Amino acid sequence: MNYSEIKELPNKELVERYKEERKRYQTMQFQNAVSPIDQPHKLRETRREIARLMMELNLRRNASQEAAAQKENKES
Repeated sequence: MNYSEIKELPNKELVERYKEERKRYQTMQFQNAVSPIDQPHKLRETRREIARLMMELNLRRNASQEAAAQKENKES
């Protein structure tokens, strides 16, 4: 999934995807610790996907906080 697809996701689905990817990554790490997995590049891909999801979540949170602060300033 590329970043433009992530930007189009609603907040709820974005959070669900993040949780799924974190769970998947943790499972892959455990499997790799026990015995090397067949496709070790999948660990890096999953880690990067998690980073993309987190970046969008943080941007949205910051934008909503900024909008709330501007609204508060206008009311004052």
